[in-house]
Amino acid sequence: MERDFNPSFAGADDTGGMPCSRFHVRLVDEQPMSGVPQDDEPPEYAASSFEIEDGVNRLHHFEYKGAGGGFQNRDSLRPDSTLHSYDTITNSYLKTFGHNTVDRVPRIDFYRNTGSFSGIKINRPSLADLHEDLKKDIISVPGTVDGVANGDGVLSDEAGRKPPENKDELVRFGWIKGVLVRCMLNIWGVMLFIRLSWIVGQAGIGLGVVIILLATIVTSVTGLSTSAISTNGCVRGGGAYYLISRSLGPEFGGSIGLIFSFANAVAVAMYVVGFSETVVDILKENNALMVDPISDIRIVGCITVVVLLGITVAGMEWETKAQVILLIILLIGIVNFFIGTVIPSTAEKKGKGFFNYRANVFEENFGPSFRDGESFFSVFAIFFPAATGILAGANISGDLKDPQVAIPKGTMLAILVTALTYIAVAICIGATVVRDATGNANDTISSSTSCNGSAACMLGYDFSVCNTQTCDFGLMNNFQVMSMVSGFGPLITAGIFSATLSSALASLVSAPKIFQALCKDNIYKGLYFFGKGYGKNSEPIRSYILTFVIAVAFILIAELNTIAPVISNFFLASYALINFSCFHASYSKTPGWRPAFRFYNMWVSLLGTILCCAVMFVINWWAAVITVAIVLFLNIYVIYNKPEVNWGSSAQAMSYVTALQDALSLTGVNDHIKNFRPQCIVLTGSPISRPALLDLTLAFTKNFSLCICSQVFMGPRKQTVSEINMNVDKYQQWLAKNKKKAFYAAVAGDNLRDGVKCLLQASGLGRMKPNTLVIGYKRDWRTANSQDIENYVGILHDAFDFEYGLMILRISQGLDVSRILQIREELQRKEQEKLALEAAKRDEKEDGKRGIRSLKFLNKAVKYSTNSTLVVNAQKDYKISTGYAADFNQRLLEASTQFQKNQGKGTIDVWWLFDDGGLTILIPYLLTTRKKWCGCKLRIFIGGKLDSIDEEKRAMAALLGKFRIQCADIKVIGDINMKPSKESWKTFEELIEPYQLHEGSKDPATAEILRQEYPWKITDAELERFKDKTYRQVRLNELLQENSRAANIIVVSLPIARKEAVSSYLYMAWLEILSRNLPPVIMIRGNQKNVLTFYS
Repeated sequence: MERDFNPSFAGADDTGGMPCSRFHVRLVDEQPMSGVPQDDEPPEYAASSFEIEDGVNRLHHFEYKGAGGGFQNRDSLRPDSTLHSYDTITNSYLKTFGHNTVDRVPRIDFYRNTGSFSGIKINRPSLADLHEDLKKDIISVPGTVDGVANGDGVLSDEAGRKPPENKDELVRFGWIKGVLVRCMLNIWGVMLFIRLSWIVGQAGIGLGVVIILLATIVTSVTGLSTSAISTNGCVRGGGAYYLISRSLGPEFGGSIGLIFSFANAVAVAMYVVGFSETVVDILKENNALMVDPISDIRIVGCITVVVLLGITVAGMEWETKAQVILLIILLIGIVNFFIGTVIPSTAEKKGKGFFNYRANVFEENFGPSFRDGESFFSVFAIFFPAATGILAGANISGDLKDPQVAIPKGTMLAILVTALTYIAVAICIGATVVRDATGNANDTISSSTSCNGSAACMLGYDFSVCNTQTCDFGLMNNFQVMSMVSGFGPLITAGIFSATLSSALASLVSAPKIFQALCKDNIYKGLYFFGKGYGKNSEPIRSYILTFVIAVAFILIAELNTIAPVISNFFLASYALINFSCFHASYSKTPGWRPAFRFYNMWVSLLGTILCCAVMFVINWWAAVITVAIVLFLNIYVIYNKPEVNWGSSAQAMSYVTALQDALSLTGVNDHIKNFRPQCIVLTGSPISRPALLDLTLAFTKNFSLCICSQVFMGPRKQTVSEINMNVDKYQQWLAKNKKKAFYAAVAGDNLRDGVKCLLQASGLGRMKPNTLVIGYKRDWRTANSQDIENYVGILHDAFDFEYGLMILRISQGLDVSRILQIREELQRKEQEKLALEAAKRDEKEDGKRGIRSLKFLNKAVKYSTNSTLVVNAQKDYKISTGYAADFNQRLLEASTQFQKNQGKGTIDVWWLFDDGGLTILIPYLLTTRKKWCGCKLRIFIGGKLDSIDEEKRAMAALLGKFRIQCADIKVIGDINMKPSKESWKTFEELIEPYQLHEGSKDPATAEILRQEYPWKITDAELERFKDKTYRQVRLNELLQENSRAANIIVVSLPIARKEAVSSYLYMAWLEILSRNLPPVIMIRGNQKNVLTFYS
């Protein structure tokens, strides 16, 4: 029987009842219809599904037991009415394309972040759900709210919160109100009304248009880069900070976020002061000053900021309405200017230099006329800040309905409209107003006066006096030219008010929004307080107040002319990094870089970066230096603090590309002895289990050589693979957190030897391939089973077979501290449980409540307290465990951390008995180059003959001299081949007694039976054959006891056992007797290939 499945459950649009694709998914009731014969009897299966109710995952099972069996009544399949769009889809058995399968069709909800406002995340079936046997009731745990896993690093604005039931409550803006209006208002600043005429006067119409176009090129390229970045995935609140941080990472994003927020906060003060100056000028003209001009500017400025703050705190709706009103006023002012240019000029206006459109005026003003030390670049530096409002819309990205559409469309259109407006105004004003005018309508040309060839002279006015003295009117002298030209002057004043207030209002909104996003990401820990939002739009009230305080402070200081260049450079630094972000993301070729906006080019973005940096130094070189210094300081600060975020930045992608290219380039270079470095596989198990082994290896590999912590998981394949998947990231993060410069690798194997074989063969990449195996000494070999010993010794043979060098570390206390760590965790768990139960009982007594939760704790507490046997046993276990950890493992704990400490002044005794290519001497030398071991001196011990000790000592000194390896002493052991003492030999015989076959004392038949039954035991023939080698190991221990008992660490040549000739137990006995009762011992054997050279 088949029922239509709720379309919101799989593959349907949330807002409608129709499926979102052509794939129709139906829920299948596998119970056969009664009375209907079944051609094929379906197999048995069991499946499970999750339902989320009130935030709790509830597992529902259903089983099918063949024809006629139907569903077993654990939990029946839910009817359609109980299925929700937010159900986690796991192991529910659906019909897809008319076929029964657990697979799901592609759906956007599978790709959402947990807790996203735009929809509910649904988990697709896991690989285990699809791959494992259905009869095993596989349960897949739904995804948790994990920002790092979702690629967000920290919980985002949307994570961890349920979507509002009524999405209309959230105020969201389209591309016109949200981006276009804000960008145009910010770009059309006071520069348009006050300074553009002066720029045309200085640079002329031609170069003036070039200046505008050059600024537009910079902003257009930045706009293209912004559009590309903003369409490469969902954009949240934070504007420029969000775009840069998610592209280049928290280092640059954090620094730009901070300075960009500060720049916007100070920009509020700059715009408000501009407004206040205009108001005070009007008051001065009407003799209505309150105190004095400076004080009045401060008073008006503070009042204005308070009013603007009130508008922003009231909500984004009010702020947007205010922006629209200001835009209308501004447009009226601009239109008023254009109308004024065609209204016939009066005699008064002609005296001030306005003659309507005249070809001779246009011709005269087309070329430059730089005065007062100005140049093209200085004039450009004055104009460019007018173009720095292109991010006004992007800065409120969190309040846009669709930032991916709104930001590109609104930003680029705003740049186009404003650029055309600036060019049109520049041409119009240059074609209608002369550069200099006296303002006197009577300065006309008389019949007796000869014309000097100027445009004014040709039009009947004599302004020649301006050549010898400064006049008050004309493009070069009067900042109120647009008011004079316009049809109605007060409208220009209103336009100035509108431009300043709109820019101030936009900055007052932008700074808190960006700062809030920065604080929420918690890159700077002390600023998290300002990240809290209020109301349905999560308004940054605290950041508003901070911005208000900064703005008022700078209004009161009133030294804005000094700080203005720095603020402009802050904006330009943001633009430069946005361009670089686009270039970097494109250049890294990361598959995740797929912007929907296609009209960009990475090389154009790089050009934009260079242009922005150049403009920074053109505007003000010392301000550019300050800006770069601040960005670098904040960058270094963030790098040092290493915020725990992972945003999938292009910096990460580029690191991968660089590493890959370097690794590939290494493959084309043959190895050279001079560049040899020990690259180690360290058999630590989990990295925390054998810290001494890892610490010693890192002592000579850290930052310079490859180190791989390796672990072999043994057991059933399914279990081991699951453990590997669970532990790889966990232990790699542990290594990074504890600053262990190593990798973690894990393999599954039937036994330890098989797993290590895999590691020896497959570890590494290209030339970055391990060449040395580091392993701990098997301290429990006398109590372990024979197969474990065979595997351990087999690993050593395998290392030599694959031409690895070999290091075996022995510490008398042992290496493995995993048991102590387990005891500590158990003790902590018991203590926490005890405290929780006591707290539950205490709360129950105080409150007298009988809630479900407290009742559960109370029941546990009652059981815990009433069961005296349990209490006594728990206390005994606690005391015994504590005593065990304290009394029996204290030395092991101390020994496990001994290589983390400074070794002080001591010695490293190197017993270089056999030439293995130099690894035995290279490792201790590398130790002495490290900070913790630099106080230790090398002492070299070599074997020799009693009659040639001096010659052999000189020969070794010459060899070490050629290798440039310094040592404190060289000692030749002449009696190394003497037999050991009887006591020492007796100790060895007692050591191997349990593992000897003693076949010589038995008849041949019995001996043969024993050989077959105990093939691992040491035979008399074997012991006799290797008697001299056995003597040497026992004798060496005596010499080590005599000469190196006080050494910090001993390095000795590792004896090699021939395969199939030396039994595993005899070889372990050699290692045991060689390294017994000594300080830490490293037994080393190279692969018999040179690792040292004395050639340059």
